[in-house]
Amino acid sequence: MDSTGKEREAVQLMAEAEKRVKGSHSFLRGLFGGNTRVEEACEMYTRAANMFKIAKNWSAAGNAFCQAAKLHMQLQSKHDSATSFVDAGNAYKKADPQEAINCLNAAIDIYTDMGRFTIAAKHHITIAEIYEAELVDIEKAIAHYEQAADYYKGEESSPEAVDCSSANKCLLKVAAYAAQLEQYQKAIEIYEQVGTNTMDNPLLKYSAKEYFFKAALCHFIVDELNAKLALEKYEEMFPAFTDSRECKLLKKLLEAHEEQNCEAYTEAVKEFDSISRLDQWLTTMLLRIKKSIQGEGDGDLK
Repeated sequence: MDSTGKEREAVQLMAEAEKRVKGSHSFLRGLFGGNTRVEEACEMYTRAANMFKIAKNWSAAGNAFCQAAKLHMQLQSKHDSATSFVDAGNAYKKADPQEAINCLNAAIDIYTDMGRFTIAAKHHITIAEIYEAELVDIEKAIAHYEQAADYYKGEESSPEAVDCSSANKCLLKVAAYAAQLEQYQKAIEIYEQVGTNTMDNPLLKYSAKEYFFKAALCHFIVDELNAKLALEKYEEMFPAFTDSRECKLLKKLLEAHEEQNCEAYTEAVKEFDSISRLDQWLTTMLLRIKKSIQGEGDGDLK
């Protein structure tokens, strides 16, 4: 059957499901098997939703899953209701991002009510990603990453595994966005916290230098002296940081900044970039620092 046929069949199933729901409300049906009709309607809505998916009618699929979710709730089947809301959210993601968020929030409410915080956190991340990519609302993305991190932290049994934990991935997202939005103190606190938690773990300590590097850059944008003091603190806390290319770059940049030597600053960045490519975030932060050097030229790093 082609997609048009599937869509037609799905529409018929939706109409049939609606009849079952209405029928279940009559007095006699309520006494004799009203729930059975609701269960049948639930199944029909789900089948219709899957047919709409095949036909790539994402809004209709989302709506059908939503109807199923509401009926599951009526039947006191919380888990099935939450699953249907998630399915609705995933369908709507392709057509109506805001509606997708509404459905995922409905699922989160059910999961938190059931004490399923890890699953709730996962859906907060999905919402954050929709805000990042589709709706471009970074403040809201940050809020959902923070909520996810809180839920993950509450569920984590081993604080030592912080870096590879899902909580940390969310926090690092928050830090990166906070720095972009010039909320440097917030970014510094997260990078320092994550760096401190990872530096003693043999499997994760290689990442610690990156987090201390990023924290120092945020300090640097705000105040050169703060950056110097922070750098000393990080070297003391984590001696391996001293030999890292990141630490050596920071020292060169601080020196160039102190001398207001734009060329030396650019040269140091160029040298670092030739071995470790700078990503967009680092480029942005390094440019912000460079702009504070007097007589800075074209606003370029190369």
